[in-house]
This record gives sequence, C-alpha cells and structure tokens, in this order.
Amino acid sequence: MNEELIDSVLLNFDSRSQWALNIVLAFVMFGIALEISIDDFKRVVKNPKAIFIGVVCQFVLLPALTFFLVYTLEPIASIAMGMFMVAACPGGNVSNFITHLAGGDTALSISMTATATLLAVVMTPLNLQLWASFYDPTAEILRDVAVSPSEMIRLVLLLLGLPLCLGLAINYWKKEWALKVGKVLKIISLLFFIALIFIALFKNVDVFLDYVLYVFWLVVIHNLLAFFTGFSIASLARLSPQEIRSITIETGIQNSGLGLLLIFSFFNGLGGMAILAAFWGIWHLISGLSLAAFWGYRPIKSKTLV
Repeated sequence: MNEELIDSVLLNFDSRSQWALNIVLAFVMFGIALEISIDDFKRVVKNPKAIFIGVVCQFVLLPALTFFLVYTLEPIASIAMGMFMVAACPGGNVSNFITHLAGGDTALSISMTATATLLAVVMTPLNLQLWASFYDPTAEILRDVAVSPSEMIRLVLLLLGLPLCLGLAINYWKKEWALKVGKVLKIISLLFFIALIFIALFKNVDVFLDYVLYVFWLVVIHNLLAFFTGFSIASLARLSPQEIRSITIETGIQNSGLGLLLIFSFFNGLGGMAILAAFWGIWHLISGLSLAAFWGYRPIKSKTLV
C-alpha cells in the first residue's frame, strides 16, 4: 500500500471554498438546532441514565475502541488518523431522523444530539489529541502539522456552539416558524455540503478509486464497531428497547462532516484522512438506514426484545 500516493490526494480548498464549507456546515447545525428546544436539555435531568450511557458510548468507549482497532489492523497512518477523527466527532446530522424510522426514542435522540453538540466543543479536540498521540504513526502526524487544541476548540465552538445557541433562541421565541424552516434548511444545507465533498473527491477520482476498496472495509468494520458499542452497552445497562435503538444509532452515526472540515482546516486536507471521513459520511447513511429499515419492520413486542 503506497502511503505517499494516497496522501498526495490533498483535498485542500482555496480560501473561498473553505469559507463556503464552513458556512454550509454551520447552516446544517443551525437547521438541526431550530428543531431543538430547552425541553430537550431538561430531559437530561429527568432521564440522566440513558443520556449518560449515550455520552459514555459516544465520547469514551468509541474513541478507546477505535484505538484498539487501529492498533490491531495497523492501517496507513493518515487513514488511522481519519479513524481517530471520526470517532472523536459527535453524533451525525441525520441520527434523529434515522432513530425515528427505527422506532427508537426520538426525544432521547434529540436530547443526545443537543448534549453531544455542547460536549463536542471540548471532547472532539481532546479525544483526537489523546488517542492519536498513543499510536506512534499518528503521533508523528500530530507533531508534523502542529495542531493547536485551542484553535480547534475555537473552530468547533464557532461551527457548532454558535448555530446551536441561535437555533435554540429562535425555537424559544418562534417555535412554529423554527420547526417549519428547520426541516427545509437542514435538507438543503446537507445537500450543498455533500455536493462540495463530491466535487473535491471528483478532482482526485483516479487515486480515490484505487484505494476505495481498502478504505471501504475499514469504514465498514469501524462503523459496525460503533453500532455494536452503543447496542451492547445500552443493553447491559438494561435500558428500554426504544432507548437501546436510539443509543445504538447515535453511536453509529458520526458527524463526519465536522471531521472533514477539521481535516481541511488543520491537516491540509490530508488524503488518507479525508477519504476515510468522506467515505464514512456515505457509508453510515447506508448502514444507518438499513438498520432503521430492519428495526422499523420489527415492532417492539416486549420490554426485553429489541
């Protein structure tokens, strides 16, 4: 496997494209935030066990298990770094929708999205720095690019924290309007974001196709690990079937869009990282919707069966 070739795929946007990417991702978060209310945070107090289990799966177990997966499989350093990046990100933008299709606890899913978004401001940079520093090949990447944790926190705060606060404020004062606009804005901004990523990949399509099979299996295994982590821990905690489905999906659907933006901003669009995160963004939609279809056609008949 030629590491230099895949890392020559520098998906590095010019300054205008970089700003466009920042704005689109912020609008994606703003669209989600318009559908989040203060009540969603109050549920954290009313149902702390489920939220706590979800946060542990998302920000503690998944990054730790990703380290052991990387240590075992020994992928190319930049691809390993991409795996650490994806694992460090909060839940994905479509997790609430997929949870609804799966017959999970949608209210819990929304509360987890809100909580994870706030925690991600600190936990995403922290987990990336922590776990990548434990693996020598990725630790070398960290030294080479001289990533500033404070700068990363500032960017995540701008991209997630600010849109969340604005969305919450509008939802509080104009709830009906916020819910109506949020659904449309979330879809449009997400489509724009996907389009920007496909344009970037298209410019390097030959090398991307050369490595797609190698990256595909790593993403599939990593994604299965994420789903299994959420499902097994929530089951061991004896949560309700609806809560188990929610936590499974929240752990398996990662905000790879945020990961890509951090890769562009701090790692110069490093090929292995970018291709891994981009492919994850495609695959987790397929796997998440497939799981939702399976669970959607399997109604919950008892308190013990998922």
